[in-house]
Amino acid sequence: MPSTPHAVQRNARGRQRIAQEAARLIAESGIQDFEHARRKAAARLGIREESLWPRLADVEQALREHQRLFASTRQPGALQMRRESAVQAMQFLQAFQPRLSGPVLTGVAGDTSAVILHLHCDDAEAVHHFLHDQRIPAEARAWSLQLAGHPTKQHFPGCEFAADGIAFELVILPEVALRQPPVSSDDGKPLPRATLAQVRQLLLGP
Repeated sequence: MPSTPHAVQRNARGRQRIAQEAARLIAESGIQDFEHARRKAAARLGIREESLWPRLADVEQALREHQRLFASTRQPGALQMRRESAVQAMQFLQAFQPRLSGPVLTGVAGDTSAVILHLHCDDAEAVHHFLHDQRIPAEARAWSLQLAGHPTKQHFPGCEFAADGIAFELVILPEVALRQPPVSSDDGKPLPRATLAQVRQLLLGP
């Protein structure tokens, strides 16, 4: 049965409410994963049907609006600080061909945002050994991502640590991910990622 204009309008309002609630959770609760924030927001609002949820791009846009309204004076500084820290970390981890991903790259990082780096190495233990040798206390964890050319998500190892008050998340991907990068669960398009040279260019501004 075709949707009525009223139903379409109601569904659009529901998507907007989920996007706004997810943005609030990311900004105020420190949730890093946009998908998790979207799922939690939908549960809070009682909207269970995933086809009625907003796209992740809509959540990101809602977060930009939230920051414009409530954090316009401090968000640019928090973003700049994290991009500078990302450059330092990427230089430090250059042997693992790092790529910056997530809010620090897309420009919506705030006070609680982590610097997300994708490292590329077929031997995940080599990364852990490197951090240990450098006396960096890191906690092991795993991430679920879908690589281009793969039908489903996979679990990838990694670790997290903090330096100078900024959280870092290191996701260890196989070297093939340089050619088959992680993709969005929404549309299958490659997630935005940047090399060290590209992040340095971001710091220079437009």
